[in-house]
Amino acid sequence: MKKKILFTASIAKHIIRFHLPYLQWFKNQGFETHVACSGEEEIPFTDFKHNVPFIRNPFSYGHARAYKCLETLIDENDYFLIHCHTPMTSVLTRLAARTARLKGTKILYTAHGFHFFKGGPIHYWFTYFPIELFLSKYTDAIITINEEDYQIIKREESVQTKVFKIPGVGVSQKRFFPVHSDIKTQIRTKNNFSDQDFILVYAAEFIPRKNHVFIIKSAGKLIESLPNVKILFAGRGILKAGMEKLVSELGLNETIIFLGFREDIDEVFKMSDIGISASRQEGLGLNLVEEMMCGLPIVATQDKGHLEVIDHGLNGFLFSQNDSSGFINHILDLYLNEEMKSNMSKEAILKSKKFELSNSLYEMEKIYSLYLKQDQVKDELS
Repeated sequence: MKKKILFTASIAKHIIRFHLPYLQWFKNQGFETHVACSGEEEIPFTDFKHNVPFIRNPFSYGHARAYKCLETLIDENDYFLIHCHTPMTSVLTRLAARTARLKGTKILYTAHGFHFFKGGPIHYWFTYFPIELFLSKYTDAIITINEEDYQIIKREESVQTKVFKIPGVGVSQKRFFPVHSDIKTQIRTKNNFSDQDFILVYAAEFIPRKNHVFIIKSAGKLIESLPNVKILFAGRGILKAGMEKLVSELGLNETIIFLGFREDIDEVFKMSDIGISASRQEGLGLNLVEEMMCGLPIVATQDKGHLEVIDHGLNGFLFSQNDSSGFINHILDLYLNEEMKSNMSKEAILKSKKFELSNSLYEMEKIYSLYLKQDQVKDELS
């Protein structure tokens, strides 16, 4: 019989967005692939999809139902390896898999960005850090995607729990790449923008952590010096309606455009001039990597994820949280200095290669193979 592996995440979209190449890798190795998540979407390279009512809110009573569902699923299947993702789902998965781990199931957890971070709220450290330390003893491998997270949790590494760092989950250069100015003009024309527009793009879910309100409140001052600026918000989320209302109240409807969710986000990046982010916290900032692959310099807040991809003054600029003047000045620097913008574009493309899918998959193959070899040795001895 084929050995089984299980991927868990809060929603199907997360698996589809980030983990299909890894499911495909297991399929190619001859494994039977299972996914547990919420959402009705079909997931490629998956033999069995299990709908589990995961909830992202850490304080919901609904976790008990999801835990029971997951515990039953794991108990009924002899999984060789379980790889969990997203915060609350990973908590439930590791707790539900305790008995299976005692029987030999390997448990891997990819931290896409710990909630505790340098300069973060102290209650985050008192709440989330102890939880992670507690759960680490039920985890064979913790995989991080930025240096700060790696250094923090590496101190807790043990014989039973290994800590790794990979260059994110990977971005494919087959989709994200720079285009010639003629193609850029064609894409702009198709989307009702002109070559005279100076386009900033912020691809992010409308949630408090992404801090769209900072960009909106900074835009009024920015257009005083840069009247032809266009700021594109690509994404959806619970705060979208409120942000649209604020933009309307401030009279910025001609400057800030809400694109919603875009299947052609690569074209949005290719027609833009600069990628921006006001996020308060990122594990890495994968959208920024995609923008860099398309040749965009980045202007973003200084945080652990952005530090991983942006070299200040080389492929973009970092500014302090809520520093409106710093944000505006860096945008103007790039607008007024075409040579600087061109050089940063080249550097952005070079830096983005580090996060190309093949590199991320290569690092994960090494980690997966480590635990495959452990199982092979066990089989040989039995």
